[in-house]
Amino acid sequence: MTSALHRKRAGAVALALLALAAGPALAQGRTTPAPTARAPAQPAAAQPATAGDSTTVQMTLAQLGIDFAINLRGTRGTIGIPFSVRADELVTSASFRLNYAYSPALIPELSHLKVSVNDVLVTTLPVVRGEGGKPQTADIPIDRRLITDFNRINIELVGHYTRECEDPAHSSLWATVDASSTLRLDVQMLNVAADLGMLPQPFFDRRDVRRASIPFVLGSGAGSPTLEAAGIVSSWFGLLAGYRGAVFPVTTGALPPAAHAVVFATPETAIDGLALPDIQGPTLAVVDHPRNAAFKLLLVMGRTPAEMRTAAAALAVNSRAMAGGTATLSNFQEPPPRRPYDAPHWLADDRPVKLGELAPASDFTVVGYTPDVIRVNLQLAPDLFTWRSRGFPLDLRYNYTPRVRPDQSTLNLSLDNSFVASLPLRAANAATDRWWSPLMLKLLPDGTVSQDSDLLLSPLLLGSRSQLRMHYYFQPAGGDCKPLLDNVRGNVDPASTIDVSRLPHYIAMPELAAYANSGFPFSRLADLSETAVVLPDQPDTGDIQTYLALLGHQGNATGYPALRLTVGRAANVSQFAAKDLLVIGNLQNQPLFTQWSDRMPLKRKADAKEFRLGSWIDDTLNLITGTRQRQDLPATTQMTVAEDGSDAVLAGFESPLAKERSVVAVVAGSASQPALLNALMSPSLVRNIQGSTSFVRGNQVSSLLTGDTYYVGKLPPVMWLQWNLSRSPLLLAAAVIALALLGAAAAYVSLQLRARRRLRSDPS
Repeated sequence: MTSALHRKRAGAVALALLALAAGPALAQGRTTPAPTARAPAQPAAAQPATAGDSTTVQMTLAQLGIDFAINLRGTRGTIGIPFSVRADELVTSASFRLNYAYSPALIPELSHLKVSVNDVLVTTLPVVRGEGGKPQTADIPIDRRLITDFNRINIELVGHYTRECEDPAHSSLWATVDASSTLRLDVQMLNVAADLGMLPQPFFDRRDVRRASIPFVLGSGAGSPTLEAAGIVSSWFGLLAGYRGAVFPVTTGALPPAAHAVVFATPETAIDGLALPDIQGPTLAVVDHPRNAAFKLLLVMGRTPAEMRTAAAALAVNSRAMAGGTATLSNFQEPPPRRPYDAPHWLADDRPVKLGELAPASDFTVVGYTPDVIRVNLQLAPDLFTWRSRGFPLDLRYNYTPRVRPDQSTLNLSLDNSFVASLPLRAANAATDRWWSPLMLKLLPDGTVSQDSDLLLSPLLLGSRSQLRMHYYFQPAGGDCKPLLDNVRGNVDPASTIDVSRLPHYIAMPELAAYANSGFPFSRLADLSETAVVLPDQPDTGDIQTYLALLGHQGNATGYPALRLTVGRAANVSQFAAKDLLVIGNLQNQPLFTQWSDRMPLKRKADAKEFRLGSWIDDTLNLITGTRQRQDLPATTQMTVAEDGSDAVLAGFESPLAKERSVVAVVAGSASQPALLNALMSPSLVRNIQGSTSFVRGNQVSSLLTGDTYYVGKLPPVMWLQWNLSRSPLLLAAAVIALALLGAAAAYVSLQLRARRRLRSDPS
């Protein structure tokens, strides 16, 4: 129970306080040059700890969500770095390695950096004469008594460049914090209560910023209903994990020795060391790990695999409504089927969407002359047809403190790193300094003014995953010997709207970027009711792990669990002709990769693991038929896949079983699977997955566009005709010739009829 957890955590913290009370005071951070290189900015998978023992967790600023350059400016520049601690962990010691640099113009006697944790000062780092402009490192111990569940490290620059009057916004007032700065936590596991009311804890904890690693335990010979149940649960964990990503190590018939795990079982399932409770229907339970009570097991059970699947669906939909150690769910009813393109994470395509629906209302207000950027994440259906579109309407309403006099203050908008618009912030009296003017702005009760602006966001800048960034720039009104009063504020009205409802859905396939970023085409229906996952007839553990991770990727893309997913085997693939197919396996155990080799964009030779893509014939056909061409991706190349299975391949093509249905083939062995999943979960790598074929080799992704092109979706008739004529020069010429011949034939017939009438009317 939650209260029990809090009492246990409080008791542990009290013991820590007593132990520290007799200890020495914390030492100040020591400053030395920093010779170390940057740490890799990708999340590491959580490693399970042995109960009662301490585990060390190290996280860089990038892993803590600070994915931008930190520049502290002015006399009081500040940055806040959030971090959190899992509910089942107790911090026994903590430290922060700060890699930084500061301006050589700062006066040592008047300047320093203040480091605080949760608004409590931890240390002050001095400015040393002669060290300005050089990399510095400070190892800063943090009193564990300061650390709670949610925390913030504040770094503040107190800078001065002269002893006389100074400009608070002078360019010499700066300090930088390097992204390689590292937070180190030594943690000890706590024995939390075995309670369904705590779900998704301890199996997933939103406080943990590392990549989620949640072991799944299956019985031997798990059939399709069992794998469907596991897929539903993994998609639920995937949507909870979000940006972190999630992987699911699989064991068969045995429990992981020291980890929280999810077990799928029927009365016939044999799990070594685990005695199953009496099963009276679809059942969920949380129990202690039989080998270590500090770890918990989530049991997803049923008398039959179908009932187990029902329990998995109930967990994904109603987990917040459960309590106690065990729950029987005999009356559970699945939600109604989803409509196309209604994924909770996607912008609605049938109405204008308020920005307040996409981010918390508190994120839309900023204060001061160096405010943070207002960020709104936008996830669009990847098949929105934007050809000849003027853009997406953005009805922006915003408030701000009016300027005393006209100046260069602006509200700047960008999509990701691409500039969109700069909106001037008007002065209270734009005409003169007289006490009254007809051009004076009308103030709201809070002292701000309101403005509206109708903008068009270019479809060339707005991808399937983009971020709308709005930054208030207030031109400082201070100067030498003039104080800078930090009394300005800006606000973007959460009722501002963005509208994508006027665009049809139509896309050229294959396009792996749509799958990698949005799970498309499977995510067209968020519950995956028109998706089938095709595994080898005898899948190995690696195939199942790949399947579960890809379902977690789907849950993150849609924000909805895969309640209506179908799982099948290669032998019965013909049953899924009406569905989009996700085919998983390796070159040895998945026969469909051989059976469909003539339809796939890669050709496997019988005597070597070699794939040849494209030819000059393809380029000629593209010119004749008007098939899409991209200059940024190669269409003709030759690739060799490693014999040891260390290379992974993603390939997209039209289903051999039905027109306008898609196949995404995932060719991955046990050696290449980690690299493939890392590529799908790393922002720096996933952007390289596009086209019809992507090769993943370690941390490198190479993509190509080749093979046959097909289209999914529908266009209005007139737009369809315009589109097809525009992309095919020969078709356009044929249409012109046909119209000319039709016109000539009509003229000929008309003239013949007129001639006959005249001959009949001539009396001679």
